[in-house]
Amino acid sequence: MKILVTGATGYIGKRLIPILINEGHHVVCAVRDKLRADKTYLDDENITIVEADFLKFNTLKNIPKDIDVAYYLIHSMSNTSKDFEVLEAKCAENFKAYSEKTLVKQVIYLSGITNEEKLSKHLQSRKNVEDILESEQYALTIFRAGIIVGSGSSSFEIIRDLVEKLPVMVAPKWLNTKTQPLAVRDVLAFLTKAKGKEELYNKSFDIFGPEILTYKEMLLKFADIRGLKRYILTVPVMTPKLSSYWLYFVTSTSYKLASSLVASMGVQIIGKQSDINQILDVEPITYKEAVELAFEKIEQNSIVSSWKDSMVSSGRLQNNLHKYINVPKYGCFRDYKERKVEDEESTINRIWSIGGSTGWYYGNYLWKVRGYLDKLFGGIGLRRGRTHVSELDTGDALDFWRVIFADRKEKKLLLYAEMKLPGEAWLEFKIEDGLLKQTATFRPRGLAGRLYWYSILPFHGFIFRGMINKLVEVK
Repeated sequence: MKILVTGATGYIGKRLIPILINEGHHVVCAVRDKLRADKTYLDDENITIVEADFLKFNTLKNIPKDIDVAYYLIHSMSNTSKDFEVLEAKCAENFKAYSEKTLVKQVIYLSGITNEEKLSKHLQSRKNVEDILESEQYALTIFRAGIIVGSGSSSFEIIRDLVEKLPVMVAPKWLNTKTQPLAVRDVLAFLTKAKGKEELYNKSFDIFGPEILTYKEMLLKFADIRGLKRYILTVPVMTPKLSSYWLYFVTSTSYKLASSLVASMGVQIIGKQSDINQILDVEPITYKEAVELAFEKIEQNSIVSSWKDSMVSSGRLQNNLHKYINVPKYGCFRDYKERKVEDEESTINRIWSIGGSTGWYYGNYLWKVRGYLDKLFGGIGLRRGRTHVSELDTGDALDFWRVIFADRKEKKLLLYAEMKLPGEAWLEFKIEDGLLKQTATFRPRGLAGRLYWYSILPFHGFIFRGMINKLVEVK
């Protein structure tokens, strides 16, 4: 089959594509920005990468028309745009309009469980997209999932942050909301086994795990699996805004994403029974098994995708990375240093391992202070870390930076700052002519930006000097 995957750089999309390839299908990956596509796709004859922005109908012409099955995985948990429901609807309308001009026989949409009368804005938007995607030209199969549990998923990472950081939690009352967590491996099984199944055409199914748990029970079970003793006290007086701040300061989520999650977590997510498990021969695993499997992936350092790498994890950067790849030269402040490189391979390995648990090689306590200050003023801080300890790809999150360009062959890494700043900042590492060239560029915004640069100038001197010295150090 020739299969279209939209949202190809997202959490589910990045995990779905290798499965489809292994099954022998040809996969067309629709991405807004080719820079964000996995570089291994470029050398695979069974993968076609096309740039398509579903908010811009004229870009969809890049998608081939001889598609058999399409996966619609476009949705957002971000509140960056106040009219995100309108934008999600427009994406769905454009997808439908173009798909009806192709040969696609089946569209598979991953939605959210919406069995309550009172829904959050995001769940209501998902339901609206379901209605938009219905067509007489192709068959629509809808899977509605609740909380997805897997290495790198937002729910897993937030629960992990809460459990591992707080021995005692004074938590909002929505922790008593019931849900049915589902392992990401089971989500992928439903999605892959559904393609081409005519008995699923023009039908919708709730997919969920075998247990009904409250969020409080999920936290305590997680703690038990990790061998931790945790105590949780729920209070009825914590407003949604306070709940959002609670999540924001304790976990690695942004405030905007925390607000979206709090709104959704107040809604009970219990699925309707159907025979879909028997039809597709999927037996969902328990929450405990899902958590244990997630930690196996973490320990093996084999996390395929993480919500932290999505653009909504910061809420600052726009999806088009091309906009940031050309570092400005005029009206900017620069800190440039270079050192002779004795062992290129060793230096490149250190550059590609920077940040996260490795740290920044010099003055780590100052980087942490900067992270705390960023969090205090509404930024993302350092808590996102990085998905992989020694690999970087364009689009990855790296503490409070975003990877704009990463190419080992070109010996160049370019980062863009997503921290709260009165301006814009880039950090570049490049090996050229036997020299490591390290450049920090800051484009100030107004007087505040200039005052900011001069206030941190004394620290730049020894932090950036110490960092470049450690990167070229021969051991």
